[in-house]
Amino acid sequence: MNTKDVLYELRTKHGMSQDDLAEKVFVTRQAVSRWETGETVPNTETLKLLSKLFNVSINTLLGSPRQLYCQCCGMPLDDTILSRDKDGALNEDYCRWCYADGTYTYHDMDDLIDVCAVHMTGQGFSEAQAREYLKQRLPELDYWKRHAELADGGQFEALKKQLIDEINALHIDGMPKLEKLNALVGQYVNLAYPLPSGAAVKFLNDGTTYLGNQLETGGERCFGVLANADFIMVCTYECEGADPELLLYKKR
Repeated sequence: MNTKDVLYELRTKHGMSQDDLAEKVFVTRQAVSRWETGETVPNTETLKLLSKLFNVSINTLLGSPRQLYCQCCGMPLDDTILSRDKDGALNEDYCRWCYADGTYTYHDMDDLIDVCAVHMTGQGFSEAQAREYLKQRLPELDYWKRHAELADGGQFEALKKQLIDEINALHIDGMPKLEKLNALVGQYVNLAYPLPSGAAVKFLNDGTTYLGNQLETGGERCFGVLANADFIMVCTYECEGADPELLLYKKR
């Protein structure tokens, strides 16, 4: 679609008149009308306001002229998995797993390859092929080219190590030793845990990126670990997150 069609569709989808939209992005109704007839397009600052208002990328507002790829892991991007900067603005350069609210979550390329290879295996790649592809592809991406400039001096890796040590020190019965924490987006791991009352409750924010891992036991149930600077959570569940049981939720 062209920008005029995108803007019309978004405006009507959100139940706004041209006057409503004009007021929200500080322009005249006539300006909105010209956008929707294709006479003009919004300027850069107005595109930023529209992006925030409609929760879509500027690339989408412009009719998706570019195919976006995460500049850390290489994943094709769409608006549903775009990362955000600290101010909440969508960031078109990274996915939500690699960049979370202004923080880069991978500083070791081999760790990222370990994570990505698992997800690529069976999707047209063997594990060996996935690893070889990633070894060739990742160094071409902007994040890894600029890693020395973008690195945080080891602060994030230090947080991960501290969390791993704290979790292992809990000595939870039957849980294998935790070796790594990976970036996990809340909506994919936000299980609903049953309460004694019969109600079920979720503890996570679907839009937040956490650190976590799944630990296999060799039996039917797995251990799930999630954490960030504020809390540690440990649970068990069956295949695909079925029958979850919360073992521990601990404020840090």
